[in-house]
Amino acid sequence: MTIDQICEVSKVAMLNDEFRQSGMGVTLTNGAQSLEDLNGLMKAVRGYDYFNDKNDPWHEHDFGKIIWRGNKVFWKIDYYDKTMTKWQEPVSPDCHRVLTVMLADEY
Repeated sequence: MTIDQICEVSKVAMLNDEFRQSGMGVTLTNGAQSLEDLNGLMKAVRGYDYFNDKNDPWHEHDFGKIIWRGNKVFWKIDYYDKTMTKWQEPVSPDCHRVLTVMLADEY
């Protein structure tokens, strides 16, 4: 990996962490909405920091797994353009992020 690639990956991770911690742009699936204590779950998602080479191989901090009250919950960040119809480069100033929280069996 080149220095430029490392810098870009680090920037994506930083932008993803800031976005996830903001609590904005969140979509909860039906399964996630059925869980108890959604405020606590979202606090756990915002505070997630268990990234390693095994669960974050691209080092972008765009996916995580939490066990919440006995349920396996995934969260993921997707990148969209202004129209919210196409993928957008994650470092672009035009990138709109969406954080989806779901039960693992909904993935």
